[in-house]
Amino acid sequence: MPASREKLLAVPTNIITGFLGVGKTTAIVHLLSQKPAEERWAVLINEFGEIGVDGSIVQGQSGTDSDIHIKEVPGGCMCCAAGLPMQIALSLLLQQAKPQRLLIEPTGLGHPIEVMQALAAKHYREVLKLQRTLTLLDARKLSDERYTSHPTFNQQLEIADVIVANKADLYTNEDRAALDAFIKQHPNPKVEIQVTSRGEIDLNYLQGNPAADYDAAAAHTQDTSVTLAGDLPLPDSGQISAENSGEGFASKGWRFSPSQLFDRKRLLSFLSGLEAERMKAVFITSTGIFAYNLTRDALTEIAIDDCMESRIEIIADQIDPVWEQELMDCFDGVQ
Repeated sequence: MPASREKLLAVPTNIITGFLGVGKTTAIVHLLSQKPAEERWAVLINEFGEIGVDGSIVQGQSGTDSDIHIKEVPGGCMCCAAGLPMQIALSLLLQQAKPQRLLIEPTGLGHPIEVMQALAAKHYREVLKLQRTLTLLDARKLSDERYTSHPTFNQQLEIADVIVANKADLYTNEDRAALDAFIKQHPNPKVEIQVTSRGEIDLNYLQGNPAADYDAAAAHTQDTSVTLAGDLPLPDSGQISAENSGEGFASKGWRFSPSQLFDRKRLLSFLSGLEAERMKAVFITSTGIFAYNLTRDALTEIAIDDCMESRIEIIADQIDPVWEQELMDCFDGVQ
């Protein structure tokens, strides 16, 4: 039967969550690389900023597999306004993809319990079958009060069916001891632990029922009547920017017309000098198309197959006004 005529029933659905910079997108790319060839998968990605970059990164690293469908919900937690942004995006994604598995990546500053409550709503009960929630954790953050006192950080860990201790290649003995101590105190005695690096999660960890049931409930509210910058048509200038703030962080993002090429060397210099909690970008340069990922650990650059336009999103304690001019100075041909 053609995919367009199939009735969706009990699509296995996993939430892949974790705080900023822990490697969620890399983990999803790795999971997609293990997708059975005969299956269609869908990925719903939520981003804190309004521009939306992760979808381009995942699509660019997943090649041309037509059985992988990706949709973004930028602009903050997707469960806001009684789940309206998520309902719209999810309904479109399910209709277009007819997937055999759905992966959902909430923003690192989102509210995973409310996302799960939205997914438990009556109109999804027949369509979706919630399976395990995977929470990525960087054990080095367990000694940092800025993380351990953040309610979202703790909520992500509390709902986990599987805790993925990522970036283990960077752990010290003290980090591993902190991880062991944390596991012993976890409220769910059945929580599983996978210690890994570079987001290399085994596909088998997706299988299984969640430990907790989440009744559908009204979410917190956010104004969703304004069209986000990631969805607006580009103006004649070929550029658009937008800012967002919440949960103790601020973001600024930019979109650029594909006709505006960047100088790769200048970009690397600008991006490597950023003082930010998180940065993600895809850029069309005069020497190719590249995805960039900046965390507190390092800046990485990966060549990707394609993207529709150049995009960048920076998350930090506060926005530095000089970033915009420094970014414009990275155009190819700028003197």
